[in-house]
Amino acid sequence: MKLSSQSRLQLSVQRFIFLLLFLSIIGMLAWVSNHYNQQFDLTANKRHSLSEGSVELLNKLDKPVTINAYTTDDVTRQAIQEIIARYQRIKPDFHLRLLNPDIDIDQIQKDGVVMNKPFAFVVHYNNRLEIIDSLSEQAISNALLRLNRRDNQQVVFLSGHGERDINGTDNRAYSTLKQKLVEMGFNLQSVNLLEQPLPENTKLLVIAAPSHQYLEGEVKHVTDFIDNGGNVLWLVDPGKLYGLDKIATSLGLQLQSGIIIDNDTELRKTLNIQHPGIIPVTAYFPHIITQTIRYNTLFPLARGISPLSNDNTVNNWQAEALFSSGAKSWSETGGLQEEMVFDSSAGDVAGPVAIAVALHREKENQAGSQRVVVIGDSDFLSDAYIGAGANLNLGLNIFNWLIGDDDFISVEVKPAADTRLNLSETQLVVIGFGFLLVIPLLLLVAGFRIWYVRKNR
Repeated sequence: MKLSSQSRLQLSVQRFIFLLLFLSIIGMLAWVSNHYNQQFDLTANKRHSLSEGSVELLNKLDKPVTINAYTTDDVTRQAIQEIIARYQRIKPDFHLRLLNPDIDIDQIQKDGVVMNKPFAFVVHYNNRLEIIDSLSEQAISNALLRLNRRDNQQVVFLSGHGERDINGTDNRAYSTLKQKLVEMGFNLQSVNLLEQPLPENTKLLVIAAPSHQYLEGEVKHVTDFIDNGGNVLWLVDPGKLYGLDKIATSLGLQLQSGIIIDNDTELRKTLNIQHPGIIPVTAYFPHIITQTIRYNTLFPLARGISPLSNDNTVNNWQAEALFSSGAKSWSETGGLQEEMVFDSSAGDVAGPVAIAVALHREKENQAGSQRVVVIGDSDFLSDAYIGAGANLNLGLNIFNWLIGDDDFISVEVKPAADTRLNLSETQLVVIGFGFLLVIPLLLLVAGFRIWYVRKNR
């Protein structure tokens, strides 16, 4: 078929218009990609994006952040730029300086860096700096959290009466809690009141389940600290109060005798809890301490707490329960036995029973409020149980609230769900049998069949 000159002209015009439109679209896409940047993280657990905790922390930082990264390796530089870009998308004044340790000698001396590795990182914020050993999200965000902490976050743990030891190595110790608190910028110290008074800069006093009697003079040190506006965390196990009865009365609280027993067999079966004295908590009362807790916590051998007055106000303290045991629980005053039945005539208290209470009151002649938390269990923060459920998160929230840092969080990076393959022994045997025997046997059979067919053609 022969085309006319008019048809050829129309085809040429169409081709020219198509080419013009195609080049225009390419140019527009290039312009859009240059002026707008949109990324999507479709990986499991969003491991290429910042966690919600890091995003919240960045939104609370009102000053610029600068990271000095010392390295000479191009691959390391690229990796550094990639992770810092995640922070820069949330906080525009998050700056990165890639420095050469062999050239930028003056700066490396100012930062106090000793190059004993191929790289070094220094975080600058609010005229402070901190050297970190990696550029993971957890390292960066926790460093920013510590740099943004207020001064004098001194936490004192009482010792000398069998209290929980923050430096101990047994399961009852608080060594894991200590490590987490130090990472968050707290200064921890153990004080025996028989050897020295409380430091003047004590921000929070922790009384963690003593097992021996306090002397009258020691109790006075504690009551004076509270009367002067000090914040207190009191972890009290079932049994004696060892001279601290006055403190409970001054706070308007009654610490019930007995041990809380949970009779919700279905819940304990679901959580695989064998002991009736280990109390699971799945619901929490509204409070800033509990608002971020999304799953259960465990409290072994806990005691109940109840107010002395109906209006929950004694000595101007405003008391709020944080959480309680379940509806099928009670305070057992007869001790742990093989068979236990609720008996109100014996002094048992029907559940739900409050396990933790938060108190606050306005300070006299001082700005701000005074805060106290009383919990009828000390085991939940021990090394044996701090990893159960949300125990660690709850404990860190309590410490943050008690020192007045309501809006601070600890950044914990969860591993992605698709980076580890967990197989049972049976599955491993099946896979090994398949690769070592079944697949080679199938290949031999296939090869023999091909040889046999070709031979008989």
